[in-house]
Amino acid sequence: MKMPIEMKFCQHCASLLSHRIPEGDDKLRFCCDTCDTIFYQNPNNVVGTLPIFENSVLLCQRGIEPRKGKWTLPAGFMENGESTLQGAIRETYEEACVRVDTDDSSLYTLFNLPRINQVYLFFRASLKLPNFSPGIESLDVQLFNEEQIPWDEIAFPVVRATLKHYFEDRKTLNFPVRMFDIDYQKDQGMKIDLISQSRDRKREDT
Repeated sequence: MKMPIEMKFCQHCASLLSHRIPEGDDKLRFCCDTCDTIFYQNPNNVVGTLPIFENSVLLCQRGIEPRKGKWTLPAGFMENGESTLQGAIRETYEEACVRVDTDDSSLYTLFNLPRINQVYLFFRASLKLPNFSPGIESLDVQLFNEEQIPWDEIAFPVVRATLKHYFEDRKTLNFPVRMFDIDYQKDQGMKIDLISQSRDRKREDT
């Protein structure tokens, strides 16, 4: 499991912090014994879209580490003051300079990654027109149909899984919401487990 971010001083009174289990808790926290403040570190939400135009999916070639040069769906960390969907739409514009449309069945995949304290959410979205260009964090942006997807150059397992499920679901026009747990084991490597799947939600992407 990823270790908590090291903290030394209280953000409120500048006193030295202790790293201990507070009363009534069962986890180590950074605590200020001067002003009795407890600092909680919680998982980060990474939000993005699966942008679709006709029979193709929009992918971004990463211009930053990690996985610089690899292809991914537009996504990034959720900001304070926005919803998960708002964050996904914003990240799509920042990375691909494109506006996308969503509806009330857009949520598509959710991945829990407790080892690195992250949760990924992807929303299906559509492009009215193929007007896009690389954002500041992208080297390139392109539309790919299923046969053109650079599977060996996909940056992250969550992106590969989302793409594979989308192309499979498109055959039946059934796009259920799926939730996965991703774990890393020394002997078996990465393991992706399907935890939950919604009932049929048919929609034809146009």
